[in-house]
Amino acid sequence: MTLYTFNKDTVAGKSMCNGECATEWPPLPVAANAVAAGDWTIVLRDDGSKMWAYEGHPLYTFLDDKKAGDVTGDNKDGFKVAI
Repeated sequence: MTLYTFNKDTVAGKSMCNGECATEWPPLPVAANAVAAGDWTIVLRDDGSKMWAYEGHPLYTFLDDKKAGDVTGDNKDGFKVAI
């Protein structure tokens, strides 16, 4: 699925998308045994969960993207296609 960044995430390694925002824009979750490497880092969210970041930018998916290649969230609500 398409991954997005959020323009309100202005502090590297900090997600500003919480609550209702995170319902519509699910954070890219980190598996329990995952290890950060290179440009891929792990962000601890306000709710205690962990999500992936690339080059310091937290990564999200979009609820309305239904299949691989969908980019319906691009330039919506401050989100843009990252990868």
